[in-house]
Amino acid sequence: MSRTIDYGNLMHRAMRGVIQNVLSDIQKAGQLPGTHHFFIAFDTQHPDVEIADWLSDRYPGEMTIVIQHWFADLEVTDDGFSITLNFGNAPEPLYIPYDAIKTFVDPSVEFGLRFETQPHADDDGDEAEAPMDEMVEPVEDAPRKPAEVVSLDKFRK
Repeated sequence: MSRTIDYGNLMHRAMRGVIQNVLSDIQKAGQLPGTHHFFIAFDTQHPDVEIADWLSDRYPGEMTIVIQHWFADLEVTDDGFSITLNFGNAPEPLYIPYDAIKTFVDPSVEFGLRFETQPHADDDGDEAEAPMDEMVEPVEDAPRKPAEVVSLDKFRK
């Protein structure tokens, strides 16, 4: 038994459990309720992530997926989830372990989770990476700007 209670790791598991429960409900229903949609950023270099080579080449460190209108084959397990998403009219299967997730945001209800790591000393005194989790709280006092549609032609030369 360790000499301390690892609250960071306990929170890490609990917050990932929230994601698992939400995705399990979506899997059972076959669709997202109402206006809910998710932005999920994850570490593409995590050893258990499974994505197409062209996606890992294009996003060598982090990638954000959007689960909203079209998705297929959502399968939720205790360790992660698999899903097929559309990338430029090409369906691509993905597997994302919960440990690879960096952020999970549902902007329709201003809810988000961010997972970070920070160095800490382990039992031997050596530094190791420990999870540092926090909820992303909405900023109530921030003025809201209306959405702006930007044409990509604006950035082409």
